[in-house]
Amino acid sequence: MTLLDPIATEASTASSPSAAPVDAYELLRFAALDELRDHGLDSASAADVLPMLRRLVDRYQADATSGGLRRPLHDPAAMVQRLARSILDYGPLTPFLDGTIAYEELIIHGEEVSYIDTSGRLVAHDEPVSEHEVTHVVSKLLATVGAAVDESRPFIQTQILDGAARLGVVMPPIADRIDVTIRRYLARRETFQELIEWDAVTPAAASLLAATLRTSTGVIVTGQPGSGKTTLVNALLRSAPPSLRVIACEDTPELSVDHLHAARWRTRAAGPDGAGEVSLRGLVRLSLGMRPDLIVVGEVRGEEAYELTRAGNAGCGMLSTIHANGARQGLQALVSTAVMAGPNVAPEQVRGVFSSIVDLVVHTAKEPTGARGDGAGGRRQVMEIVAIPPMQGAEVDFTVEPIFVREDFGLPLRYTGNPLPAELEARLARVLRPLDMTVSELLEGSKGLV
Repeated sequence: MTLLDPIATEASTASSPSAAPVDAYELLRFAALDELRDHGLDSASAADVLPMLRRLVDRYQADATSGGLRRPLHDPAAMVQRLARSILDYGPLTPFLDGTIAYEELIIHGEEVSYIDTSGRLVAHDEPVSEHEVTHVVSKLLATVGAAVDESRPFIQTQILDGAARLGVVMPPIADRIDVTIRRYLARRETFQELIEWDAVTPAAASLLAATLRTSTGVIVTGQPGSGKTTLVNALLRSAPPSLRVIACEDTPELSVDHLHAARWRTRAAGPDGAGEVSLRGLVRLSLGMRPDLIVVGEVRGEEAYELTRAGNAGCGMLSTIHANGARQGLQALVSTAVMAGPNVAPEQVRGVFSSIVDLVVHTAKEPTGARGDGAGGRRQVMEIVAIPPMQGAEVDFTVEPIFVREDFGLPLRYTGNPLPAELEARLARVLRPLDMTVSELLEGSKGLV
């Protein structure tokens, strides 16, 4: 039985002696789903649903107050509204799906609901929900995109809410209980000024990054999930010249490019028949023929990394994020994902190409919650900015040259004094000269762009 048929699932569960509803709400919710199925009512129509729910609640209350085994409801009208929210909306999860609760990620395991708030804290959601109702909600969400999961296909990851969120589901027998994550994407418009105020980056480091968008430069932003990678990329894009021709390729709309001469392209999952997929690799490949000044990839996770090896040959800049625990690990992850493109892709060749087109790697990190001993934590800060000189001769691995480093959270992001690679410094010097600024002045912070 698939989750795409929640009514049948709920009804059969309700009739099972071993899985009877545990309270009045669940009993009435199962009864309402039976009514919808048996009488062909429109579950999206308040005109159909509300009268039916009132009848069910009135019948329940009459039985409970006439000496039956059921306990009377304290507020029958409130029960009708609660049931209506379950049928017409998404029950206890509605505040997460209509924007009432601001959060980064919703995490559900069976009946346990928690979320990561906008400050990075893990918070428990105290409104009760059953695993069956979670299943019902997931079914409704998947039905909007023509998808489903069942025992033969027990997991899925797809976009929902018109591409505004990503839903991941894993269900038994792969999981012990249904596991759901929903990440809501917001088009953030952070600037370097805000990041400087938050001590995420310094004016000198921000000026270096802003300067890279004035010439063809390859920048990779690394970090763990939730460490501020996309926030930094958006601040970087907000500092770009408005005439910059940008093509943004992403799975979900997170990049802030509306102020630029930009095109935003998004992937598309395959339809139920397996056709119609638009991959990130395909978008990156297509973008190379559209004369961009800058190609931005929201997150590199697979074969699209190989297409980025051509960006340098196309004469355009490159900006992307990748999950990693450090700058060097990010480069290694970039090579590994590029090698996934095919059996004849040699790691040595890919490593050499990336060393010539990736100029800077910026590593971000998120402070563990409670790291300061008072329950506080969660700061997102740039921990290092390193330059990548092109590999020479017999070199077999990347050279990583630290330019800005932060030894720990809360400590300064300091300039190391190390010079940039000669070719990168020459490119930046050309765009800084008309501003009466040198690369040294920019790195030392005596003059800046932000």
